[in-house]
Amino acid sequence: MTKQIDSFELYLEPADSQRLANLCGPFDDNIKQIERRLGVEISYRDNHFRIIGPPKGLVASSQILRDLYIETAPVKGEIQAVEPASVHLAIQQSNALEQDQGVEDDKHTVIKTKRGLIKPRNGNQQAYVRAILSHDINFGVGPAGTGKTYLAVAAAVDAFERQEIRRILLTRPAVEAGEKLGFLPGDLAQKVDPYLRPLYDALFEMLGFEKVEKLIERSVIEVAPLAYMRGRTLNDAFIILDESQNTTPEQMKMFLTRIGFNSKAVITGDITQIDLPRGQKSGLRHAIEVLSDVEEISFNFFNAFDVVRHPVVQRVVQAYEQHERSQDEERSNKTRNQRQESH
Repeated sequence: MTKQIDSFELYLEPADSQRLANLCGPFDDNIKQIERRLGVEISYRDNHFRIIGPPKGLVASSQILRDLYIETAPVKGEIQAVEPASVHLAIQQSNALEQDQGVEDDKHTVIKTKRGLIKPRNGNQQAYVRAILSHDINFGVGPAGTGKTYLAVAAAVDAFERQEIRRILLTRPAVEAGEKLGFLPGDLAQKVDPYLRPLYDALFEMLGFEKVEKLIERSVIEVAPLAYMRGRTLNDAFIILDESQNTTPEQMKMFLTRIGFNSKAVITGDITQIDLPRGQKSGLRHAIEVLSDVEEISFNFFNAFDVVRHPVVQRVVQAYEQHERSQDEERSNKTRNQRQESH
């Protein structure tokens, strides 16, 4: 079934060259953001705009252009600028993205990359991908091998290749998995590389080694330890925080407040593999408690049955889960007996 494509002619009045320049933004950045987000093509000459795309995109983008043009009206004689944040909010308020979500669902949340199609393998993975497409902040929580990180990277690559975002940022806390590795030689990227190897491997598979290297050189793909995120605001970016169970509550809050306009964040982690010092609360656990009722944030939970690695991995995860449940029951029974004896 081919997608219907229409065109729409729009005239913005009054015709004011300075107001029109402010509407379009430097290098037409505001127009390009609307095109990327709504899947339309916009051309213009003076105050005459021509929009080509699917009917819903035409309606939404024409209304957004009208609304933003009104915002440029002079205040005390000074023509107002249209910031990228205003464009982002106008797109969000149009509800056009939610309307398009049904189309993605019909396609079974298939992610397209130049190396091929990536299809979720089970119901939880499908729900996870749908959530990434429809929410700006997403948590993927579950054991190793459930595809949390791989699908997040695939969604980032897909968004980048469709020009919905301008850069991909990969980060994780630099916490050793029960080992003291000591001083690591090299520059910042080389020190962090060992911790981010799973993310690199996924990028190499989807984009190819040479392209990834070039994008890293141009800072289109950026690798940064979580500690270096403080003080930044990340716009037009797809941000992946991996191994988030090893963040502190303070680090998690810091990370979540870095997210800027037209950005998407995916936070992955496994609360059964926390490598923080004993007694230190996990930022992932804390976030699940604090943010679970925030509608704009999605939480997706995986279990042992979602493991898509070697079948023995699934059995290993199940064995550990059963062992932990047994220990929890023993501790609970011991506490109950102690209370009964004290009475």
